[in-house]
Amino acid sequence: MEFNLSEDHQMLADSLRRYLADNYDIETRNAAAFEAPYHSAETWSGLAELGVIGAFLPEDQGGFGGTAEDVSVIFEELGRALCAEPVLGALIGLRLLADAGRDELAAAVIEGRARVALAIQEPGIGCDLDPLSATARKDGDGWRLDGRKSAIYGGPGADHLLIVARIGAGGGQGGSQDGTLGLFLAETPALIDAAMVDGGGIADLAMEDLAAECLSEDAGAAIEDALDLGRIALCAEAVGAMARLIDMTVDYLKQRNQFGRPLASFQALQHRVVDMLVELEQARSITIRAVADYGSDNQARAVSMAKNLIGRAARHIAEEAIQLHGGIGMTWEYPGSHYAKRLVMIDHQLGDKNDHALRLIKLQPRKDAA
Repeated sequence: MEFNLSEDHQMLADSLRRYLADNYDIETRNAAAFEAPYHSAETWSGLAELGVIGAFLPEDQGGFGGTAEDVSVIFEELGRALCAEPVLGALIGLRLLADAGRDELAAAVIEGRARVALAIQEPGIGCDLDPLSATARKDGDGWRLDGRKSAIYGGPGADHLLIVARIGAGGGQGGSQDGTLGLFLAETPALIDAAMVDGGGIADLAMEDLAAECLSEDAGAAIEDALDLGRIALCAEAVGAMARLIDMTVDYLKQRNQFGRPLASFQALQHRVVDMLVELEQARSITIRAVADYGSDNQARAVSMAKNLIGRAARHIAEEAIQLHGGIGMTWEYPGSHYAKRLVMIDHQLGDKNDHALRLIKLQPRKDAA
């Protein structure tokens, strides 16, 4: 397997890194990430002009790439810059729009003329969609949706909302629901917006007879596929953020003196940094494995393995960085604290480490199976 970036991917990474370095410092990021609409319209337009959004779809669907490696390269740079733009929602939404044949709307998203977000999470749901309880029913030529959606990433300011609901659900509390997973499109429903603790926008949606257009009455496979690609994106983002946070920690240890010597000269602290680097390389390697297995029969297993390991590694590196920085590592003004918060939050998006451990158990073949 080739682990080095291709020339095209290296150019993409370099271009995105330069753009973010020139236009997206920590002050710009924090000014946009914690106040509605929780992102920068100017930065979003810049990412669209660079072709970042278009790289999420293959050429035959109007994009410029579309592979898991394209996604991984982009999100690693976004993580390194701590970018709070709603790119994750655009990635998952674009894949579902393209799968449903909505090329015109997908083109508008790629060009930065429209934004889309996916409403799939519900209270108490991790990465197992069996308990999903929002329902859809036919109403003449249209559809009506009922239920509640939470944790809609990139929901604030989105022009279109993709909503997942059950068709023909039989009911039942706390367990698996009947019916297929349908995919629906609604334009700017009323959302309850908020900022996440690490910055960026999130929203809740209460649906009661919400009118929507049905894009697919059986979208379960496409939804799982898009979510797995979103999980790969989060793993790559974590790798970029961990690498940058470790660099910041090493720089701090070299500059800070104690007992007349730089902190970096103390062997005990050197060992802790080496442990962080080992965790980083494990995270990078398992992300590469998930990228390589995307689209194969081993996709779900590889993705959940990566999300589980990175959920643990990211928290460890975040906590170690704060410890090694001392008091400054907790302050709002120091960028390291924001990287640490983002790394902890990545674990909770699209299923945390415990959710994916349970998913791996379900994917494990039974020993007594024929």
